[in-house]
Amino acid sequence: MTPALTSRETDILILGSGGAGLFAALHAKKAAPDLDVTVAVKGLLGKCGCTRMVQGGYNVALAPGDSAERHFMDTIEGGKWLNNQDLAWTLVHEAQVRIRELESELGCFFDRNADGTVHQKAFAGQTFDRTVHKGDLTGIEIINRLSEQVWRRAVNRMEDHRALDLIPAADGSGLAGVLMLDMRSGEPVLVKARAVLLATGGGPTMYKYHTPSGDKSCDGLAMALRAGLALRDMEMVQFHPTGLLAGPDTRMTGTVLEEGLRGAGGWLTDRTGERFMHLYDPRGERATRDIVSRSITRRIRDGYATENGGVYIEMRHLGPEHVRKTFKGMVERCADCGFDLAGGRVEVTPTAHYMMGGVVFQENCGTAMHRLYAAGEDTGGVHGANRLGGNGVANSTVFGGLAGDAMAREIERGQALAGPDPAALERAMARAFSPLGRDARDLPAIRETLYETMWADAGILRTAEGLTRAQATLGTLSDAISRAGAPDGDRRYNLTWMDRLNLENLVRISEVICAAALAREDSRGAHFREDFPETSDLAASHYTLVRQSGEAIAVSTAPVAFTRVRPGESLIKDAA
Repeated sequence: MTPALTSRETDILILGSGGAGLFAALHAKKAAPDLDVTVAVKGLLGKCGCTRMVQGGYNVALAPGDSAERHFMDTIEGGKWLNNQDLAWTLVHEAQVRIRELESELGCFFDRNADGTVHQKAFAGQTFDRTVHKGDLTGIEIINRLSEQVWRRAVNRMEDHRALDLIPAADGSGLAGVLMLDMRSGEPVLVKARAVLLATGGGPTMYKYHTPSGDKSCDGLAMALRAGLALRDMEMVQFHPTGLLAGPDTRMTGTVLEEGLRGAGGWLTDRTGERFMHLYDPRGERATRDIVSRSITRRIRDGYATENGGVYIEMRHLGPEHVRKTFKGMVERCADCGFDLAGGRVEVTPTAHYMMGGVVFQENCGTAMHRLYAAGEDTGGVHGANRLGGNGVANSTVFGGLAGDAMAREIERGQALAGPDPAALERAMARAFSPLGRDARDLPAIRETLYETMWADAGILRTAEGLTRAQATLGTLSDAISRAGAPDGDRRYNLTWMDRLNLENLVRISEVICAAALAREDSRGAHFREDFPETSDLAASHYTLVRQSGEAIAVSTAPVAFTRVRPGESLIKDAA
């Protein structure tokens, strides 16, 4: 039986309550206090999402000797010249504004040097120590302060609501609203809005080892794809080199041990106790994440794996007391799993961490669909082929704020809300609700097959053979999910139903990753093809674009626009 559909209206609907979503809400209310702003989140505001999980910090050029130009060049070179340079330029300049806003207006308090200046630590892939932090629990500090500010303002909250689909306007003018599911009641809600921000976060949780929380299932990317929007750079999935390897039967395996450990001088060693990174890159442990992840993978493959199939990270040579003081959160996390980070060594493995690819968007966060904006990990182009550690939370807060400003400035408050396309709404309702009452089948088995497939065939080291094999398996999984159902006796917090919806999105985005990875026949940043190990001519760089037409996935390419600097050049004034 088709459930009854309720509806509500708002000026601005924000999907997601991470750094991008909350900054957008605050900026929109500051720019236009009379606006009706609503934040919808899959869980509880301030308690879920990836920004809260940020350990390392926030990249920004503040110190003498550093500069926005230097930060920009590190970002472009780390991204292997695939970045949208205008977006990267916006990131590094606006980060200087946003960090002061975080402290002076929102109440964040970051670690200080003895002279009272903000302390900035070393992160891999950067030529300057520019990572602002609050110990190794920076994300909690940022999200706690943002949440407090949202709670004290007249921002509506739709907690325990998941977005199901973007609903276009019947007149073809753009977006009309979003079909939501109230997880507390199990009933659908159509939220009509004058502007919608897609800020659900990416989250490559289709891999065997991954860092994001389990509620992350690429919902925003899947919705954008179904709505006809283009996704760029989707082959670029970042693997963090040091995920905790606590054993096969705990979800703690894959959670991040932050990059600051290596930045501070931590060692990576193999089962023989020998350091090995110098065999792969002269920067050793401070090479970029893609290089370190590949090096660890090769070391494991060459027979030097530790007991649980990884390598070790060691900090004891820096002094146990110093490590306990500097990395309190990391030491406690390891201790909870029976490891002594300060005085011993801890097994680690590369772990899927971040998606550089996402929705094509503009500097004001607008997209190709009128009234739809995007920010944070739902977007592509800022980071190119590889994200520098510390640039992620900067990306979310910078573009979240810009999105809030733009939506407040550009929405057409004097006009009636757009009417939704009834056919599109009917399709979205059927996709979400038709599985109810059918045989649930073995969803855990589908998930485990997805994990193993993406890890083995579309992970850190790729080949055409492996990617083609992954596509075949993903097609089988997609068919299995299309036949799978969920119990309909009680729709309230129906976890089997949620799992099915999550898997549907994850498998689809996995298919997109494989299609883009097959199309890129060179190695660039996080994407490494063993059958095409060389990087093609940087001056002729192209990025991938993926679109969905019906059920088909189409991949095309477009040339990178070197709007500010070309390969071989530099914006740093003192560059040789």
